[in-house]
Amino acid sequence: MFSGIQEILIIVVIISGIFLVPRMMNPRPAPQKVALRRAPLELSWALRLAVILSVLWPIACVFYFKPWQQNLMPFAAVGIGPVVVGWSLKWVLAGIKNKR
Repeated sequence: MFSGIQEILIIVVIISGIFLVPRMMNPRPAPQKVALRRAPLELSWALRLAVILSVLWPIACVFYFKPWQQNLMPFAAVGIGPVVVGWSLKWVLAGIKNKR
């Protein structure tokens, strides 16, 4: 009989400790966040030209090859292939330049 009351009192003490102890402690000051700002991305004229050509070349090839009517392989080889190869080479050369 006495052990049941002890268990209930222990549970009440634990619950009150969970709610009261944090209020009795002094709050810590929040650490100041350091705002990291990236430098604005500056694109060279060559990179801008490459981006524009990467969009316009496949669009022009779509109108020429009409891949929805014919086989998709000529469009993939001539339209999308050079764009993928060109950006892959740029990525590899940038890695060699940065020695990664």
